[in-house]
Amino acid sequence: MMRRRMQAGSASPVGLPPGPPQMVPMSKVELTIEAKNLKNRDVLSKSDPLCILYMKETGQDSFYEVGRTEMIKDSLNPQWVRAIEVDYRFEERQILKFSVYDWDSKSTNPDDQDSLGSVECSLGEIMGSQGSQMSKAISGGGLLLVQGNEMSTSKEIVTMNLYGSDLDKKDFLGKSDPFLIFYRCNDNSAYLPVHKTEVIKKTVNPAWKPIVIPARILCSGDHNRSIKIECYDWDSDGTHDLIGECYTNLQRLLEGPGTTNVYHLINPKKKAKKASYKDSGKITLQSISCHVQPTFLDYIRGGTQINFTVAVDFTASNGDPRTPNSLHYRQPGVDNQYSLAIKAVGQIIQDYDTDKLFPALGFGGRVPPDWKVSHEFFLNGSPDNPYCQGVEGILNAYHHSIQTVGLFGPTNFAPVINHVAKFAHAHQDGNNYFVLLIITDGIISDLPDTRKALVHASSLPMSVIIVGVGQEDFSAMEQLDGDENRLSAEGKYAERDIVQFVELRRHFGKNGSNHQYSQARLAKDVLAEIPQQLVSWMTIHGIKKAPVGQIAVDPSSSSTGGIA
Repeated sequence: MMRRRMQAGSASPVGLPPGPPQMVPMSKVELTIEAKNLKNRDVLSKSDPLCILYMKETGQDSFYEVGRTEMIKDSLNPQWVRAIEVDYRFEERQILKFSVYDWDSKSTNPDDQDSLGSVECSLGEIMGSQGSQMSKAISGGGLLLVQGNEMSTSKEIVTMNLYGSDLDKKDFLGKSDPFLIFYRCNDNSAYLPVHKTEVIKKTVNPAWKPIVIPARILCSGDHNRSIKIECYDWDSDGTHDLIGECYTNLQRLLEGPGTTNVYHLINPKKKAKKASYKDSGKITLQSISCHVQPTFLDYIRGGTQINFTVAVDFTASNGDPRTPNSLHYRQPGVDNQYSLAIKAVGQIIQDYDTDKLFPALGFGGRVPPDWKVSHEFFLNGSPDNPYCQGVEGILNAYHHSIQTVGLFGPTNFAPVINHVAKFAHAHQDGNNYFVLLIITDGIISDLPDTRKALVHASSLPMSVIIVGVGQEDFSAMEQLDGDENRLSAEGKYAERDIVQFVELRRHFGKNGSNHQYSQARLAKDVLAEIPQQLVSWMTIHGIKKAPVGQIAVDPSSSSTGGIA
């Protein structure tokens, strides 16, 4: 069977009334955030601040989460590196709330953290401030500074290798733990952090792993814009010591290795004290490349097809489906959390697949007729064809399985990951990309095997989305999401981050929230990283763009029963 190539749809956003398409002026804006003099909520150390940005748009009654910064350990004056991107609409009043937390708990839920206060303002207020920089008092004490910048449309990707030599010895035993922070000079001459390298422990001659960064982030796509590089000695208490700093720009870097790209690290305090001061070490450019990266839509237009698979948790921890307290309980006219997640994601996905056929799996259930536990059974009850027609087909298969499959366990993710990975392994020409959506109520029973499966899948054209339902502690899921720490298993590191984890209760947990709008925000959060993950796989494997008009063969023609 041949499946038709995926095409971009143009359906109205979920929850908004249908109507003729309108051309609305819109820009992408990047918000960089820092705070000063935060209140300290820790007893034996300093707070570990993290900032979450919420937005409330015209016609909406409640805030939804847009993004969050990284957590900075032991700091009352955090300057977060991870910027948050938002859509800026001049004609709308977009209300923002910046909530700062002392992030001590392993939970991903902000309700489990200590609040350090918040700031409310409009996006227009930030962009309309002088230099698009706003400062405002935080309700819990301290000051929040937000810098807004319209994002460049540059598609250039910069890849470079840097190493340090003869850095100052900052530690007691005559070594340092160096890392770099890159800053971009903005139009108001302020330097904002845009990238931080990993820490190299106990060395004064570090060689950092390759730095891959879009030119629009590094220098707003302007090759002559100033870039500052600071080198620090990492300390566990957060009081990192400045080794030295230097300045450059992309045009100079692109001249390549040579004397012009050997940089003396200057420590301003040392230079002011000693007339004989020369430097605090050097940073040398080992290699650099810059290429125009096709976008997600470039690949889609070129023929790349996205194949989605849904996997549903049928373990006993969900509760007896016949009782109202079960996560699988079906009340007429009311969606349970599983069907909410299927609808939220499926209603977006179906616009990108012309035949609207979706494989759907279950795991952790006892399946008739022999009632053996299976971790990769087809929800529609078919022994060899996992496909369901559209979102309604998935929901019908799911509701049928609730009545016919016995809930059991354990909660094993590795079988469904490996099942999809098998098909991804067989189709690595850039014409197919595979996305597995796992909906689960929590605890993973096969964490080592799951880590191993994900590390293997990270080199394949594949992404894994995990939606957590219920009130479980999902802290173990953070081990799988490689945003902060690179996933590894059995001494092997993941080639790239392919896991996105989202808690459903973060979107539906508040009473009175707009139900349809919550679904739309969930879908946006769940699917946010897919375009970048697809592009990253294409880049690593040297696939520039699929031939326009080429139709991909659906792996369902395989004798194993399709992509499941």
